[in-house]
Amino acid sequence: MNKIVELTWKDVLSRINFIKKKYDISSKTKIYGVPKNGMVLAGFFGCKNVPTPEDADIVIDDILDSGSTKKKYKKLYPKKKFITLFNKDKNTKWVYFPFEKQTEDNEDTIVRLLQIIGEDPNREGLKKTPKRYLDLFAEFLNPTKFDMTTFNAEKTDEMIVQLDVPFYSFCEHHLLPFFGKGYIAYIPDKKIVGLSKLARTLEVFSRKLQNQERITNQVADYLQSKLDAKGVAVVLKARHLCMEMRGIKAADATTITSKLLGYFRTDTRTRAEFLNLIGNHRN
Repeated sequence: MNKIVELTWKDVLSRINFIKKKYDISSKTKIYGVPKNGMVLAGFFGCKNVPTPEDADIVIDDILDSGSTKKKYKKLYPKKKFITLFNKDKNTKWVYFPFEKQTEDNEDTIVRLLQIIGEDPNREGLKKTPKRYLDLFAEFLNPTKFDMTTFNAEKTDEMIVQLDVPFYSFCEHHLLPFFGKGYIAYIPDKKIVGLSKLARTLEVFSRKLQNQERITNQVADYLQSKLDAKGVAVVLKARHLCMEMRGIKAADATTITSKLLGYFRTDTRTRAEFLNLIGNHRN
């Protein structure tokens, strides 16, 4: 999901006219706009706007994203027709309407979040928090792109291991950080890779809303696809703040995940050598 769509007034009005014809909406139709963008759009239909969904023939919203808003309204008002102006596809990161100001509207969302959790967004320490919060994720979720530079292996066929590679990520379930160290190894066939690229690979897959198991698999599969190595091994050891700060509150607990491919999976001596290197290093 990486495309941002910025709609024009022409796009919006064209879509409104299409919906009016499709659903036979007239000036007598009673329409309710879902707060807040649905309320703005409802005014362009030339219908009778009503203050509650109970009074409406049609409930209108701006965009179908996760589908949670539609589910909520269909559950509460199963006989009401629920219409969205645009549906967001899987390749679209976000859709901006012409009456939205991107930065200000996004910051308003964080202000609302602060209010929901019982904070005063106007107190001194929180006044700039919405911008800082958005800047943090804008930076974190956009790691530096890199080229996977490879070189002729020149008969190198022994294990290459990189230890204590730091990584940071955000748990996709609670939006809390998890972090730790990675241990990455591969056995070259015809290609070796610039050493920094092993750490870069872990960084790129970590800097998303993730879970530790997926990062481990993605790093191993990516390296194998780029290197055609005889084997790839990835072990991640991490602390999860979603486990330490809430729930079981298991302070200092660590989670270890691994993915072994090629010789690391099929050859017991190769696997033992890698695990011994990690164990001896950490001891």
